[in-house]
Amino acid sequence: MPLVSSALLTVSVGAQPKPTETPLIPRAVLFGNPDRARAALSPDGKMVSFLAPSKSEAKPESSASVLNVWITPADEPAKCSTVTTDSRRGISRYWWSQDSKHILYLQDREGDENWHIYSAAIDGGAATDLTPFEEIPGPDGKPLTGRDGKPLRPTARLIATDPDQPTMVMVAVNNRDPRLHDLFNVDITTGACSLIEKAPENTVDWVVDNSLSVRYAVTFADDGGQVWLRPGTTAGAWESSVTLSAEDALTSGPVGFTADNQTMYIQDSRGRDTAALFEIQLSSGRKTLIAQDQTADLADVLVHPTTKKVQAVTFNRLKADWVVLDESIRDDFKVISALGPDFEVVSRSRDDKTWLILVNDDDGPNAYYLYRRGEPVPRPPVLLFNDRSALSNQPLVPMKPLIIKSRDGLEMVSYLSLPKGSIPTGSTRPSKPLPMVLLVHGGPWARDEWGYNSLHQLLANRGYAVLSVNYRGSTGFGKAFINAARREWAGKMHDDLIDAVKWAVDERIADKSKIAIMGGSYGGYAALVGLTFTPDTFACGVDIVGPSNLVTLMESIPEYWKPGMAMWRTRVGDVSTPEGRDFLKSRSPLSFVDKISRPLLIGHGANDPRVKIAESDQIVQALQARSVPVTYVVYPDEGHGFMRPENRAAFFGIAEAFLSQSLGGRFEPLGDAVAQSTAQVRAGTVPGLKGTPQR
Repeated sequence: MPLVSSALLTVSVGAQPKPTETPLIPRAVLFGNPDRARAALSPDGKMVSFLAPSKSEAKPESSASVLNVWITPADEPAKCSTVTTDSRRGISRYWWSQDSKHILYLQDREGDENWHIYSAAIDGGAATDLTPFEEIPGPDGKPLTGRDGKPLRPTARLIATDPDQPTMVMVAVNNRDPRLHDLFNVDITTGACSLIEKAPENTVDWVVDNSLSVRYAVTFADDGGQVWLRPGTTAGAWESSVTLSAEDALTSGPVGFTADNQTMYIQDSRGRDTAALFEIQLSSGRKTLIAQDQTADLADVLVHPTTKKVQAVTFNRLKADWVVLDESIRDDFKVISALGPDFEVVSRSRDDKTWLILVNDDDGPNAYYLYRRGEPVPRPPVLLFNDRSALSNQPLVPMKPLIIKSRDGLEMVSYLSLPKGSIPTGSTRPSKPLPMVLLVHGGPWARDEWGYNSLHQLLANRGYAVLSVNYRGSTGFGKAFINAARREWAGKMHDDLIDAVKWAVDERIADKSKIAIMGGSYGGYAALVGLTFTPDTFACGVDIVGPSNLVTLMESIPEYWKPGMAMWRTRVGDVSTPEGRDFLKSRSPLSFVDKISRPLLIGHGANDPRVKIAESDQIVQALQARSVPVTYVVYPDEGHGFMRPENRAAFFGIAEAFLSQSLGGRFEPLGDAVAQSTAQVRAGTVPGLKGTPQR
């Protein structure tokens, strides 16, 4: 695609720190690949796997490296070897097979999210594509195509594994109907595949037990609620079993089964506000409350590897809090909690003698520990490695949890990071109001959490207060909080963000004239809403893969999202009726593009399947037609966000230079960061951004 306009040539050395100022944290430290991350313990407890960079064997001269899966003996963490050999995008999600001899991982093409599931033996050899489907045949036998005329490609999901069938995995693939994922069993050693169940109409998920028996097909009802169908008495027949109203659909769901598959654990908000953990005896239907919190939904469960008994749970309001349910692990938790208050039991060996622990931090690297459960006294945990050792020597800042009230009384859990040295001794506020970046999370059915956040650290280091707000619609705080966001995109959801800005100004944290709004996905949409619906509030905006027109967004969603469209109709708006389309247009930034008068930076991945690049193209074109400056950066090898470290470093380098123009903060010079990435600067410029070649 030709460039809309060439990048203008400007050269700037950037705002350098004075000798007494806090040193700039290099972007490469914040956005480069981790040293080791997403570690996991093999089921037999002998090996630890992790993601780490490795250079391409196909291009050994290249300086670029991507994340691959590595393994090391649990007792010899320095003795490492690679399992996978990806050379393009790297690997982000993987699992151990139940035989402890294979790694299962996902890979797509340039961010298109048409995932394939691969199996790689840990002792070497080529990986096997377990889902090698490349097209979806139509009624005439020809491959189906999308609205853009391109062939539709299947996407696969890993559903479950079973220790009693260690070389078998259950996967779901939409290779028959692009809307529906059918169930298959696949042998990870041979790739042999057999169909188990065809998905009933409107199926969005599957529930299987520990023996890989199908218990439910999860479907959406027309009102946005859910109906769980169970297999009927005849082949291919399904019967309604569990019904969740639209009110409870986002806060209720299956958790798992006991080892005998006779008892089901469920997260349930029916008859209450927050989602609690219950167990249901499937033969009698008897339902028993196991754990609850009045201020937060169930966040996570710790399950015994063989009995499948729930032994502990977490609830996360401001931070994650553990609740131990099984006395047999209470002493273990006392030992582990001494490492730090925020920790996760990442994985456990099948014999339960070895645990892998992740200790989280907000102003330092996260650390992985190996914990051997000894008798009668457990052994002290042993540090294996940190995820980003370079962070240890950087001037990182803490993240403060707090609660901000909306104008109608909702409590919004929020997180604030302030520049180092900005708070005088004995005070809780900066010595003077600071320029601030309001960082809006995506989803919107997701949430911000306490912990290390690379964007918080980058922006605070450059001199900004950084505020993240769990606006209404965010998950984890009860169903009333989620449901308060129904059809409130650019409505009360945006009011919440404005209320958070007002709080920061009133508290003398933020300089009212120097506030930016920035985010990805829904957060990118929120940035566009900020510059159109409240054009005088923000000095500038940064939109990353955000939709500009809710009508075109909903008309271009992936085929496999369509069974869940009832939820979108209920919670966002109905694109199928004239009245609904008018409503959606009234909540679309593109409809008010003439209100934009402040600087705007947009970044998008060309292969984004969720928010098509047309969402950014159309608002950029509308701004250019009005001669309104906009900086637009496109990555031809990315999708819904930026996965490759070179691309992350380039975009956030552009972003910090862009923010400096409106807010006055510091920035690290861009140097050759853009040239080392695949960035196409299709419009605009920022300090230090040199002209980039057309691609």
